[in-house]
Amino acid sequence: MWFGAHESIAGGIDKAIERALQVGCDALQVFTKSNNQWKARPLSDAEVEAFQRRWQESGLRIVVAHDSYLINLASPDDALWEKSIAAFREELERCERLGIPYLVTHPGAYGTSSLEEGIRRIAEALNRVHAELPGYRVVTLLETTAGQGTTIGARFEELAAITERIREPERIAYCFDTCHVFAAGYELTTPDGYAQTMAEFDNVLGLDRLRVFHLNDSKRERGSRVDRHEHIGKGKIGLEGFRQLVNDPRFQHHPALLETEKSQDLHEDRENLQVLRSLVQQVSDGQ
Repeated sequence: MWFGAHESIAGGIDKAIERALQVGCDALQVFTKSNNQWKARPLSDAEVEAFQRRWQESGLRIVVAHDSYLINLASPDDALWEKSIAAFREELERCERLGIPYLVTHPGAYGTSSLEEGIRRIAEALNRVHAELPGYRVVTLLETTAGQGTTIGARFEELAAITERIREPERIAYCFDTCHVFAAGYELTTPDGYAQTMAEFDNVLGLDRLRVFHLNDSKRERGSRVDRHEHIGKGKIGLEGFRQLVNDPRFQHHPALLETEKSQDLHEDRENLQVLRSLVQQVSDGQ
């Protein structure tokens, strides 16, 4: 797999590449703007050129973006829904300009409405944005969720229900978050459980449409529906669960990105990446 992490864009989006190289990433995830603000300063030509040049020089296999956590395409509140659609469109525009191929998004939370209405709102929002941005290459990745509160995407069938309503389905694919899937109730810790979960994903959504992994251990137990990331091997999934995934030949060219807590010197990213690579090495050594 192409191991990497989400890194800060403080000081400029190209600075995230420097941080990724500092900890030994093969792949990188970024926000293209502040994740806790609606508005973003437009990208200048110089910023775009600096990012693309540094990416090309870096040897990174891929850069993936994640949209703002403020966006809720399932919102029953019309004002927030329209604001979310406008913000999501801007996220896609920024990715397209930067040459980033994937934009990961949490599908949304239905709040005071219903799961069915939330799914309908998400699909309507995506269809609208796609129609307004014809010919875009960037693909939206619907992320699996833990199912906390009224968030949509804890069951693979919920993501399938969104996709079934998309008029240009080639513009949608999926991001598999290990913590979220585990917290939602799927088994990942045993070989049989892992195989069953992946078979279910393939049956409902299609492994050919799984493009990116978020590798996060879980602070909480399976089925808790609580989204709390933990460092690799230190949570309830454990090393054996990640060993199954990182040695699955079907995913050898997939970005696998950490979203775990880190300090200023980023040593946690370096350590987590070392753990993941050690799991691959153990199998290749016949252990």
